[in-house]
Order: sequence, then C-alpha cells, then structure tokens
Amino acid sequence: MTPNPAGIRIFHLHAGGVQELPALPQQPPAQGFVWVACARPVFAECQADLQAALQALAGVQLVDLHVSDLLNAQLPSRYDYTLQYDLVVFRRLAAATPGHSAAPVPPAAAPRRGGPPVLHRIDTSPVGFAVFDQVLLTVHPADCAVRDAYVQRLLATGVSAAEPPREGRPSAPPPGNRLPTSPADLMLRLVNQMVDGYLDLRRELSRQLDHWQTELLRPRTRFSNWSALLDARMALHQLDEICEDQRTAVQDWIDALETWPQPESAAGLRDWDLLKVRSRDVLEHIERVVHHVRRLEQSTETAVQMHFSVQSNRTNDIMRTLTALTAVFLPLNLIAGIFGMNFDFLPLIHQQDGFWWAMGAMGLIALALVALFWRKRYLARTGG
Repeated sequence: MTPNPAGIRIFHLHAGGVQELPALPQQPPAQGFVWVACARPVFAECQADLQAALQALAGVQLVDLHVSDLLNAQLPSRYDYTLQYDLVVFRRLAAATPGHSAAPVPPAAAPRRGGPPVLHRIDTSPVGFAVFDQVLLTVHPADCAVRDAYVQRLLATGVSAAEPPREGRPSAPPPGNRLPTSPADLMLRLVNQMVDGYLDLRRELSRQLDHWQTELLRPRTRFSNWSALLDARMALHQLDEICEDQRTAVQDWIDALETWPQPESAAGLRDWDLLKVRSRDVLEHIERVVHHVRRLEQSTETAVQMHFSVQSNRTNDIMRTLTALTAVFLPLNLIAGIFGMNFDFLPLIHQQDGFWWAMGAMGLIALALVALFWRKRYLARTGG
C-alpha cells in the first residue's frame, strides 16, 4: 500500500461499516467501495500517486482534461463522462466555519464585497467528483467543511471494520440512516449537503432583504444603504447563475443515469431506483433555491420601485400644498399691489378705516380659498 500523503483521507465503505485506511490501497476491495478525499493543492502535488491508485483500483486513470477541471478553482458546476467514470463538479459555499481557516484566494478570484456579512457568504468554490464503479475520488478546497462534517457523520453512523464491536455499540448502521451503497450514492449525499447550505443561506438573505424593504417603504426614512443594496442585487444575480449551473449539472447527471444498464438483481435495481430518487431530490432542492433567489430579486426590485413611488407621492403632496398656499396668497398680493400704486385717487386710500376694510377683505378671501382647497383635499395628506 502506498503511504497516505497529508491532506488525503481514504475510507472503505461496505455493508459492515466504515473503515478509514492509512494508505492508498493497491487493489479493489472485495466488497463495498473506496472513497478518496483530498484537498485541491494535495491533488496537484500527488497526481502520479493518485493516478496509480486509480489504475489499481478501477483499471483506468483520469483523462488529462478532467484533471485540469479538478484543479481549476474557477470552474462552474458541470457534468462530463467517459465510458469508465463520470465527472461532476459542484460549487459549494466557501464560507469558513469556526475551526477552519479560509484558504488564501487571489484578489481577482474573490473581489471585495461590501454590505452586510451575509453577502460575503455568496463566495463559492468547486468540489470535484470522479465516480467509478468501486471508487469515488473527491477533490475539495483546502478548508472544505462539507467533507469533514460528512466524515464525522460516516464515522458516527458506520462501524469501523478495524475495531471489534463493543458493548453499547451497534453492530450495524441504525435503520433509517443507511450507509452509502455506491460511489454515486455517496456523491449525491455530499452534493445534497452542499445544497442544504444554500437553503440555509436563503433564510439569512430573506431576513436582510426584508429589513431593507421595511426601511425602503418608510416614507419619512432617508435610505442611505444604496451601495449595500446594489451589492445584494449583484450577489443574488450571481447566486442565480451558480444555481442554474448546478441545476444543469444535476439534470445532465440524471439524464446519464437513465442510460445506465438496468441491474438484473433485485438489490441492484433497488439501489438504482434509490439513486434516481436522490438525484431528483437534489434537483428539487436546487430548484427551490433558484425559485427563492428569483423571488428575492423580484421583491427587491419591487421594493426599490415602491420606495421611489412613495418618495414621488410625498414630493407631489409637498408641491400640491405649496401650490395651494401660493394660490391663497396670490389674491392678497394682488390687493396689496393695487393699494401700493402711486396714485392719489384710489378707493378707501384716504378713508380712516380703509386699511381695516382692505385687511378684512384680504382675510375673507384667504379663508374662503383655504376652505375651498381643504374641501377639495388640496391641503390634505394622501396616506396615513
């Protein structure tokens, strides 16, 4: 057996449980399959050893173009195949979790994003799956929490073949929590776990956008987070594109799954049907994320339009009130202008009570116009 390089974890999954191997095996297992999980930098350094192990385990090596795809950290989600294996690339959320340090990423690959912290979680990185008959090779980012979380779940569910069963420990996986029966089954479970991360992210995005919508629809609030809102719309658009690529990749996988030869045994047929069910479930989860993201985009655009509509209505109310007040004072200015003319003979100008007659007339005209405009709701607000 070839010594296991640092950064590579090898597991043997079979009906009896899960066993983590200390080194790369040199022959296919008698039962079950082998899962080889390695980080992308380690895969780049240990290509020769991994290709030799694949040759020994599956009788075939990875095509050079597929090796380039697995090494490409900017590759979108996609599906490809050969006669001997299938290749699936699926982008996961690249948010670092406690205990995992984020790998250094070039500035061009990860542009700085403003706004609330939830927007920073839209960054993604690809995970590659090479699915053979008895081998699953996965290439993860250096800080992949998905792999570590699923490994813990596997070790908690399965029974290590290297350790004898002891008291209080089940001799088989508990019902309802079966181990993966094939490399394709394990691949779909890992992909489903990644999609669950997108489902959790949409809740945080919904709460943030609901808060912004509330702020936008307050007529007396001066909304100033336009840059953050623009970043959110760009992030939602990017998330929509990522999910579309994911959906296309999974749909291509489902179409390829339909072309597999139908197993002859009842157990094989049941596993084949289970693969179809899991594939459709993953596709349904991705479609839910796509639907929700598009709904968030539409609601955000609607909130912005409603914000400007409310501001426009408020401006119209102010202009209407100012126009009505101007119309009230126009007759008064006319009277004042007439009595301000430089003529010696004007009505009431030489009478002792002429000033009071003029002021009374001006007051009556003003009150009459205010009453008229109030009745016509020119001075009333449009909304509560």
